[in-house]
Amino acid sequence: MRIAFLTAPEGVEQVELTEPWQAAADAGHEAVLVSTQSGRIQAFDHLDKADTFPVQEVVGETSADSFGGLVLPGGVANPDLLRMDDKAVSFVRDFFEQGRPVAAICHAPWTLVEADVVRGRELTSWPSLRTDIRNAGGTWVDEQVKTCDHGPNKLVTSRKPDDLKAFCETCLEVFEAAEAA
Repeated sequence: MRIAFLTAPEGVEQVELTEPWQAAADAGHEAVLVSTQSGRIQAFDHLDKADTFPVQEVVGETSADSFGGLVLPGGVANPDLLRMDDKAVSFVRDFFEQGRPVAAICHAPWTLVEADVVRGRELTSWPSLRTDIRNAGGTWVDEQVKTCDHGPNKLVTSRKPDDLKAFCETCLEVFEAAEAA
C-alpha cells in the first residue's frame, strides 16, 4: 500500500514523521512524503531544527486516489501551516470522502478540524486541541491511541511522541485491514 505522509515545508515533529514512516516501510508499505511545496521539508525536535527530508510529491499535483492511507504527523507549526493551505485541506478531506484510513498524532488533528471531518468522531490529540475538536463536533478523549470508524473510513489518533509505539502498531493494523478489504 502507498501511504502519504503529509507535512508542511517546516515544523513537523521529526520523530512523529520518522517512526511511523519506518514502521510502514518495515511492514512493506511504500511511504511517500507529500508536502505543499517541492524541495525539502525541515523537521524539528520540539523547537530545535532537526533533519531535512526530500519531498516526493506535491499537494495539488497528486491526489488521494494515489494512496491507500494518510498519516498526518504533528509538531505545532506543521498542522497550523497545513490548515492554512486549501490544497492540503482538500487533500485530507478527499481521504475521508473516499473512505481511506487516516492517522494523525499530537497537533495534527488541527488539519482535520479545518477539513471539517471530525464531526461525530471520537479522537485524541495533544490536550490543548480538545476545545477545537469539541467545537468542530468531535468528542475528545484522553487515550494513548484512539481508533474511530464513524463513517466509511477509520481514523487513528494519538496524543504525543510517548504514544508512538501504540500509534504505529494501530496504524499498521488499520492500514493492513483496509488493504485486505
